[in-house]
Amino acid sequence: MALPIDFITRTRALLGNEFDSFEAALQADVPVSIRINEKKGTPAPSTAGAPCERVAWCETGYYLPERLSFTFDPLFHAGAYYVQEASSMFLEQAIRSHVKTPVRCLDLCAAPGGKSTHLAACLPEGSLLVSNEVIRSRSHILAENIAKWGNPNCIVTNNDPKEIGCLTHFFDVIVADVPCSGEGMFRKDTDSTGEWSVANVELCAGRGRRIIHDVWNALKPGGLLIYSTCTYNMEEDEENIHYITEELGAETLPIPIKDEWQITGPLKYNHPVYRFFPHKTKGEGFFLAALRKADGETEEIRFKNKNKKEKGKTVPAVPEAARAYLSDTTSFTPEWSGSTLWMLPEPVRDVYPLLREHLRILSAGICMGEAKGKDFIPAEELALSTALRREAFPTVDLDWEEAIRYLKKEALLLPDSTEKGYVLICHKGFPLGFAKHLGNRANNLYPQEWRIRTGYVPEKVKTFEMKV
Repeated sequence: MALPIDFITRTRALLGNEFDSFEAALQADVPVSIRINEKKGTPAPSTAGAPCERVAWCETGYYLPERLSFTFDPLFHAGAYYVQEASSMFLEQAIRSHVKTPVRCLDLCAAPGGKSTHLAACLPEGSLLVSNEVIRSRSHILAENIAKWGNPNCIVTNNDPKEIGCLTHFFDVIVADVPCSGEGMFRKDTDSTGEWSVANVELCAGRGRRIIHDVWNALKPGGLLIYSTCTYNMEEDEENIHYITEELGAETLPIPIKDEWQITGPLKYNHPVYRFFPHKTKGEGFFLAALRKADGETEEIRFKNKNKKEKGKTVPAVPEAARAYLSDTTSFTPEWSGSTLWMLPEPVRDVYPLLREHLRILSAGICMGEAKGKDFIPAEELALSTALRREAFPTVDLDWEEAIRYLKKEALLLPDSTEKGYVLICHKGFPLGFAKHLGNRANNLYPQEWRIRTGYVPEKVKTFEMKV
């Protein structure tokens, strides 16, 4: 990998005698790491029967000895685990250190969903997570990954930070993994070195400040901001943290760490910040700081109901069959969007009317399915939800070849003994989605937009191994 000359000059000034070790680390193999989904009962990964190495700062994070064929691993599509860079899993330490009770949390720049699925796993029980992505095409990828993770206490939105900033004092926690120059990803994406420039560093630093300014009003007084980047330079890191403290009056907060993690502290100013270098920690470049907004009086936000036409309309009854699809229906409130039924858990239900008026909501709670005449077609999101009552459906567990055919949305042939009607399709016990068994054939109900599109299959497929 050929590093830009200006990058070498600037980073050598930061690291001094450590630069040669840093440069050598960038030429080494990229570590592969995942987080398992404990809510779905995913066991620890193993290789050759031995447990994999854990990521020290994440309870559910593991390093894999080699990269798996993730596209061709049904358990990846089932949300049994998420592929995430190990350094960025340090977010868990910030949450566990400073969030002790249920909160309303915003993941501001959330696509493709690594930090959102992590937040869904480690926020206190009963918390609400709003995952936002401003780029529309990426927001749909985010919604898909949130659905696969299966936590119902989530809302996915597609809004600019300035629009979210109008939600005065709404969030207790805001996580802002701001767009950056991506220096920490050079090893993972070697082509990105050609796009790097000092001018782009300055542009990204300014954009990061603007994003925080735009959303600052939405954070409650006394609320927590977690700011992160995947870059090394001080303009986007220490300089922006100092700016937030000076201009917005925030206080930087310490996060307990262990010496053996070899996390680097501030390179400028005395704010507690946490930087990962690949020659010290097993992961890519990453920077994180936690800040507390100054205390003050919280304003109660109110929105005028713009949906007056909906008043007096008859709300469709929830189909009797659908009531049996969830393990605990008493915790959910039905919400119809046309012929599509959503079930909203309490943290989502309490804020949904307000957010619907102000934001573009892509998904909220659990998409149960669609009513078509007398039929109710269960949705893919229901199959992947941790709230699914699996006993409500007959189940067919597919082997790897059949599961891949299902995920490609190809024709299925289910066992003759399979009951007619909607069937839960699984692989190794993990739900993948639904099919409708008609007796002599089955309709594959896997979403067209989620299907595996490539016709290429590796000669040797490596999939997730479970610890015995």
